[in-house]
Amino acid sequence: MYFPEKPHSSIAAFYEAYSEKIAQALASVPKSALAAAEILLSGAMEADAHVYVCGNGGSAAISNHLVCDHVKGIQTDTSLKPRVHSLSATIEMITAIANDLDYAEVFAYQLRTFARPGDVLITISSSGDSENVVRAIQWAKANGVGTIALTGFTGGRTAKLADANLHVSADNYGIIEDVHQSLMHVLAQFIRMNRMPRDLVAARKF
Repeated sequence: MYFPEKPHSSIAAFYEAYSEKIAQALASVPKSALAAAEILLSGAMEADAHVYVCGNGGSAAISNHLVCDHVKGIQTDTSLKPRVHSLSATIEMITAIANDLDYAEVFAYQLRTFARPGDVLITISSSGDSENVVRAIQWAKANGVGTIALTGFTGGRTAKLADANLHVSADNYGIIEDVHQSLMHVLAQFIRMNRMPRDLVAARKF
């Protein structure tokens, strides 16, 4: 049974229930996968490789937000200069590929053009099964690009394909996307914190 499994008497009651589900979903993310994702991302940034991220709908918005926090945020007070790109932000490319070829190819086509071995792809998909996201991660796996998947529900195909699967055990799109957004922030803030002078950590806003 999906959440909410019944109507709630007030928005306050729904907020309480939603908050409980958020806490459970945050706790469900495998810590070993989170550590593996951080190693992949840090390694790519330290090697001056490129990081690509993609998703549809709300996941596209998280992809675009990730660029800001991982480019501007991480390089503040560190020596890193992250090269992070959202494949969901290139509306001209997306519409051309979708119109002329196939919407399922909008991310894989861009990866074939830009990505090189040693780069990293982050896919964001609540279902883990969006065809355009699956094709992107399949291409990445076949071409030496590291892969991180943020998933929910049953995980879908991307959960099985990714080098690191940050799976959120939840069955509500809002809750899954809220946790995916949190994971994006956790990765960015930890990488920044771990590479800045220790005496600056408490003095800076994160």
